[in-house]
Amino acid sequence: MQSIFLDVTRLLRRFHEGLLPTGVDRVGLAYIERYATVARAVISERGFSFVMPRQESQQTFALLLSGSPDRWRIRRAIIQSALLITRQKYFERGLLLHTSHNGMEFQRYYNAMKKRGLRSVFMVHDLIPLTHAEFCRPGVDAAHRKRIHTALAHADGLIANSQDTLDALVAEAANANLPLPASVVARLAPAVATRTPNPAPIAQPYFVVLGTIEPRKNHWFLLQVWRRLVERHGTAAPKLVVIGRRGWECENAVDMLDRCSQLQDAVIELHGCSDEDLRTWMQHAQALLFPSFVEGYGMPLVEALALGVPVIASDLGVFREIADDIPDYLDPLDGPGWLANVETYAAPTSGARKAQLERIERFRAPSWSDHFEAVDEFLASLN
Repeated sequence: MQSIFLDVTRLLRRFHEGLLPTGVDRVGLAYIERYATVARAVISERGFSFVMPRQESQQTFALLLSGSPDRWRIRRAIIQSALLITRQKYFERGLLLHTSHNGMEFQRYYNAMKKRGLRSVFMVHDLIPLTHAEFCRPGVDAAHRKRIHTALAHADGLIANSQDTLDALVAEAANANLPLPASVVARLAPAVATRTPNPAPIAQPYFVVLGTIEPRKNHWFLLQVWRRLVERHGTAAPKLVVIGRRGWECENAVDMLDRCSQLQDAVIELHGCSDEDLRTWMQHAQALLFPSFVEGYGMPLVEALALGVPVIASDLGVFREIADDIPDYLDPLDGPGWLANVETYAAPTSGARKAQLERIERFRAPSWSDHFEAVDEFLASLN
């Protein structure tokens, strides 16, 4: 296998701060698991970068994969590597793999990799700040546009997590009159795919919504649906389990969670879950609810179907790409439709839920084996 260099900057920063891994972080860890034996670690800051020596790289990979890295050992590995930077000139021809968006906006980063004899390959997870800036924090659209445009102009290759994302890249390249580097679609495998033997965490029927609370995830809309359910059914209404941290510009949803008296006994908010707890909550749910306005991929949908859990989701192209006609799809603003589907799926003898369970039997979740088969073939083609 050719020489691989993995940028682990984002992972080191987040693990050093004690943060739980996000979906992007899990992708980075999967790449470490795949390539660690033949890879070196790269650390960068605002486009300035250095490559860790092989021993320090292996130590860093092991720390990140352990799930609870030692902060002092991370600092020591970084300092030792930085002290050796003057020895770094030219490496054997290889490939840099960068699996997050962090730092891809600096041209000096690409230039430095070329001087080291490395080709730069970036993963693109979404173009949401460009296509739906209204769902992002102010300024994120300009920052992400710079990232994407710099990658289009200077990267040797791009990995898209879905055909939907690649189509958005093609459109952006055309709009900006920029070249499209060699590209490949490699879908992401679910982090949660096997059921646990744990019993249901609560006795009442419940639904799960999974993801950071932010405007594009449409939590406020779903909470309005739940308020109407409580008005109709009182204490017999199913529960809504909201799994995910509170994000940005989500004041309306937070007001509902904190101050709406009708929801206090009907909604369970979980700010953090272990993988085992997440599997337990998910596998006993009546369905996963996914009312997003836009997604780059939609990992919760993949994870739910992999666990055999029905999904009621927004009618998005990327969802149909991944799951075909298995979920029940609705417009993300169809209040009566969401209300009716939740009522139907909550019933013990729900025909709609039974029908989807039968459709789920033909779902094949993407695997990391599939992902890296596509990636390895693509990397070989670059040389």
